[in-house]
Amino acid sequence: MHTRTVFFVSDGTGITAETFGNAILAQFEFKPRHVRMPFIDSVDKAHQVVRQVNHTAELEGRKPVVFTTLVNVEILKVIEEGCKGMLLDMFGTFVRPLEIELGMKSSHRIGRFSDVSKSKEYHDRIEAINYSLAHDDGQSNRDLEQADVILVGVSRSGKTPTSLYLAMQHGLKAANYPLIPDDFERQQLPPALVPHRKKIFGLTIQPERLREIRNERRPDSRYAALDNCRMEVAEAEAMMRRAGIRWLSTTTKSIEEIATTILQEIRPERLEY
Repeated sequence: MHTRTVFFVSDGTGITAETFGNAILAQFEFKPRHVRMPFIDSVDKAHQVVRQVNHTAELEGRKPVVFTTLVNVEILKVIEEGCKGMLLDMFGTFVRPLEIELGMKSSHRIGRFSDVSKSKEYHDRIEAINYSLAHDDGQSNRDLEQADVILVGVSRSGKTPTSLYLAMQHGLKAANYPLIPDDFERQQLPPALVPHRKKIFGLTIQPERLREIRNERRPDSRYAALDNCRMEVAEAEAMMRRAGIRWLSTTTKSIEEIATTILQEIRPERLEY
């Protein structure tokens, strides 16, 4: 049961407001109800926001938290004057002091993604996503020379979500391959990967956690049995050590942490903007 409602109000997609707001909310032990209100780009829409926030305040008997990234001063003023929530204006907090410090006006561009579809970075990111989808779970051996990174590990160790995050967030072409019993019997990496050893990064996981994840997919199966999980993890780690592959455990790490660690190892320049 949520204890408070949090609104993310933006004149664009709301992604910036929500990402920043969630980073702050993560410091507190409570579960809010999230309401994203994107494309608030007129005074009429601002009044609708005020009505919804104030209605929520009346129903819950406490102030909603309202994160905003609104560029238009007139629209923001409607919310500032009428809203009965706790208003956190992120642009007002950061952009205006920066204007003073830098001695220049910001562009006041509405919407972070207003012209992104025309940029090379955007098209590269779409290409990376398509590549990662085509090379998910060892589906294809083609064009591996184009890969920025090839993730290996046992089934359900986090390869697919990490690959897609690297593609979507950082524009990396990420292939991933499961290490399976046939590989363990040969005690060798899949043959298609050997020429690309320098691009390989391994993911491992504690057997107990792996069992939990696999059991959700195939309850009470040999695939999810603890002894099988222990065997697969031990064999995979031994193989990675023999091959000199860098690897990390995903057991207690978020996708963001895993991806950042991989980037630090293989493409540190992607952490600079």
